[in-house]
Amino acid sequence: MFGLIGKKLGMSVIFINNLNIACSLILAGPCQVLYLKNEKKNGYNAVQLGFDEIKKNINSPLKGYFHLSGNKYYKKILEFKNYVNVKLGEIITVNRFKVNDNINVSGLSKGKGFQGVVKRHNFSGVGSRTHGQHNRNRAPGSIGAGSSPSRVFKGMKMAGRMGGNKITIKNLKVLKVDGANNILLIKGSVPGNSGNYLKIWI
Repeated sequence: MFGLIGKKLGMSVIFINNLNIACSLILAGPCQVLYLKNEKKNGYNAVQLGFDEIKKNINSPLKGYFHLSGNKYYKKILEFKNYVNVKLGEIITVNRFKVNDNINVSGLSKGKGFQGVVKRHNFSGVGSRTHGQHNRNRAPGSIGAGSSPSRVFKGMKMAGRMGGNKITIKNLKVLKVDGANNILLIKGSVPGNSGNYLKIWI
């Protein structure tokens, strides 16, 4: 397995064989190997990578953690299981990806705040404004019996916070690798707003 931490820059288009293809621009790496996990000590093999270097606001425990691999501090840390051929402190760049590679991308989807059942769960509402219905067009309707069971079952589709969930999109094609600027062009869209952190792996 191989992967990087990235940041979504936005979307654009690219022309390939006179075809207009929508693509996502991702600032992928460079990432530093901060910690190596192994089966003997941790029970599994994994690598922790750091991305987006910062210079201040580091507490003492994090300083000790970062000093294991060098003197650089990072804003985003992610773990990749079964990573191969890396050393502690090594800097990993986007050049490990190749054009036409199929990659997986995960990140947080756009947050939409508190939403009702019509937007959140595609309810159609109670019905038309006939028979004295005053303001029930977007209401959820009944959510269960009264005296029995006298509670709301877990998982009931109701109004609530929408978005901000971890989304993984698999088998996205790499269209272009810009090693000089650490930019990856990926066919299609990836989760989240511009500036959102992403986990990218093969």
